[in-house]
Amino acid sequence: MTKEEFMRKAIELSVNSVKKGGGPFGAVIVRNGEIIAEASNNVTVDNDPTAHAEVSAIRNACRKLGTFDLTGCEIYTSCEPCPMCLGAIYWAHLDKIYYANDRKDAAAIGFDDDFIYKEIEVEPQYRKKPSEILLHNEALEAFKLWNTKTDKIEY
Repeated sequence: MTKEEFMRKAIELSVNSVKKGGGPFGAVIVRNGEIIAEASNNVTVDNDPTAHAEVSAIRNACRKLGTFDLTGCEIYTSCEPCPMCLGAIYWAHLDKIYYANDRKDAAAIGFDDDFIYKEIEVEPQYRKKPSEILLHNEALEAFKLWNTKTDKIEY
């Protein structure tokens, strides 16, 4: 299949998602010219705010391949990834992102994530969503254990 065919599949998933009550987003993950996972947006269908197409496709790909590292794979998504999905894509080590609609297209239909992109750059104490450090010293115990663990699986 060509890049365009993979993207058409992601777009098809986005259209079908709307028809079944989900959001207008679809994604496929490809390795060596073969689709290994696909998903559409199921936020409202599953009552799960993390059930974005990209995150769900990553979960499906990782389950199928038995790994948390998707190096060697690419993602085709019907829209530029939101901040959450972009983070997941980086954590999964996908090699490349292809997208059709961009974030301005998404904002035009009510999916405006620009405020999140801006909030990420703000120091936590100045963000619109209040946050507070609590029990920092106690929480450091897990980090100390991790740091000295000799058989850890790094990711």
